[in-house]
Amino acid sequence: LASWNVNGIRSCINKGYLDWILQESPDIISLQETKASPQQFPSALVENSDYQIFSVSAKKAGYSGVLVQTKEQPLLVKNKIDIKKFDDEGRTLICEYENFILINSYYPNGQRDHNRVPFKLEYSDAILELALKLIKEKKKEVVLCGDFNTAHHEIDLANPESNKKSTGFLPIERKWMDKLVKSGFIDVFREFNPNQKGHYTWWTYRNNCRERNIGWRLDYFFLRKPLLSKVKSCRIAPEVSGSDHCPVILEIDL
Repeated sequence: LASWNVNGIRSCINKGYLDWILQESPDIISLQETKASPQQFPSALVENSDYQIFSVSAKKAGYSGVLVQTKEQPLLVKNKIDIKKFDDEGRTLICEYENFILINSYYPNGQRDHNRVPFKLEYSDAILELALKLIKEKKKEVVLCGDFNTAHHEIDLANPESNKKSTGFLPIERKWMDKLVKSGFIDVFREFNPNQKGHYTWWTYRNNCRERNIGWRLDYFFLRKPLLSKVKSCRIAPEVSGSDHCPVILEIDL
């Protein structure tokens, strides 16, 4: 499974996205911030016969949007969580497979003035509530992935001291990540790399931050203990360009 905030699917395709698919060949690809409706998807994306495409776009043009490319036909796909203000922004795709349920989410940015932080936390709560409900009702485990727009711990960003009042590292945002973990979800990458510093998934385009590896880890896979023993690896791929984020790749034997 791969998860990647592509910061515009059309732009990312122009920067080598299709080459990356050929090389990596994930079974399921979850993309965030596609910034396009299906009618705007490049033909090269749509014509790839290895994958079926499911997507949802925001009502506002060129904004948000998530997409799943999958080799295996899901049993069920839902592109909303039935809360209008979140569904209007095209932030969620839920794909149910035989052995698990995937929730691909693009969590809101809290904005520099923090005015969207309450919206972000409300969306986050709605996703967690949905995940726990699906586990109970469907008797299947849930994999959460996407751009969470929060660095959980100080190890997850290059400059924690200077960013304590920045959205993405606010105490209230980090507290929600604590809540996610307390509910039983495990940060898979950190589980396998508990003390390793310098692993980030997003870098600002300014000041050569990517080259200098001054970044934030904002993109995650979360799952619960019943699936953890099936995980073979979880890695971040900073060498893959095409966006200001890089892919996160989870190998799991289901």
